[in-house]
Amino acid sequence: MWYDNFSKRTLNLHLRSEKIQVEEFLTKQNLDLDREVEYTVAFFDRGKMIATGSLGGRILKCIAVDEKYQNMGLSTAVVSDLIQKAYSKGRTHLFIYTKPENKNIFADLGFYLIAEVPSKVILMENRPFGIKNYLKEIRKGEKDQLLKNQDREGVGAVIVNCNPFTLGHQYLIEYAASKCQTLHVFVLEEDKSSFPAGIRYRLVKEGVQHLDNVVVHQGRDYIISEATFPSYFIKESQTIVETHAKLDLELFTKYIAPTLGIQKRFVGDEPYCKVTAAYNTVMQEILPVDGIGIEVLPRMEYGGQPISASRVRRLIREGRLSDVKKLVPETTYRFLLSDEAEETIQQILGGP
Repeated sequence: MWYDNFSKRTLNLHLRSEKIQVEEFLTKQNLDLDREVEYTVAFFDRGKMIATGSLGGRILKCIAVDEKYQNMGLSTAVVSDLIQKAYSKGRTHLFIYTKPENKNIFADLGFYLIAEVPSKVILMENRPFGIKNYLKEIRKGEKDQLLKNQDREGVGAVIVNCNPFTLGHQYLIEYAASKCQTLHVFVLEEDKSSFPAGIRYRLVKEGVQHLDNVVVHQGRDYIISEATFPSYFIKESQTIVETHAKLDLELFTKYIAPTLGIQKRFVGDEPYCKVTAAYNTVMQEILPVDGIGIEVLPRMEYGGQPISASRVRRLIREGRLSDVKKLVPETTYRFLLSDEAEETIQQILGGP
């Protein structure tokens, strides 16, 4: 194609000069460079950057084309390069978070709209039945695992990260399960936690196996954590939190809750993290409008302080496993003592 006359180059953002070049170009397009970027491509016209895009995990991000070079096929060229790179890494299910005005551009490139926060953000994926396949998966999980308790009413949900699974998480789930005929627990599948997604999911399942009306699901890509929500196209920090919450809740109320008949969501209060507290506030505004109740439980405490995963990780860093034992279920503690946990503990020792 004619735009092949432009030069294409893979950029190394570890080089300050190239990172600054991308940042300055994106700033002109009213975008920021996302924190989680592993691959960046750019097109140049006689040394001038005219288009760029990046890949982070399975998310295409920071895609921009100079205004003077739009409608020349450069968006297609950038996205095609990013898709090829993702496929080379074995990632075939891809996502794009972008502004609503870009919907038609990415639809023409094979992406399908999943959810939208009007005037703020849309989420698209490159599979026409991706979200439908996930809904089939969670329905199957319900049929395969559930023993219904007829003396309780309603279907509830709890969404957790569990980095790692603590007695606080267990208390929240036990309480919610006591109030529901069926409780669905979704474990976030983000890859930003010290404990890998597979281990977190397993520890939750092991920690609630005594509850016969609980079904544990992997959140996949359709429950969005604050850690994985790209915010490079949103400027204000408060707007970022609210937009992330609204998009995540759009997915929950539009797809997940109707599929499973969820009528109530249970959450722990958040005395320390402002981001999570703000999310809970938005949730209390949105869910009742969609006919879904919400109950906020006070955090379980030990030693006068709320039990939290961050507190457990801090104690691990301090080498105080005997104190960790007081804050986690036996299943979690056994894992921490196992050889399997060695890599995770080493990561905690070097991380926040």
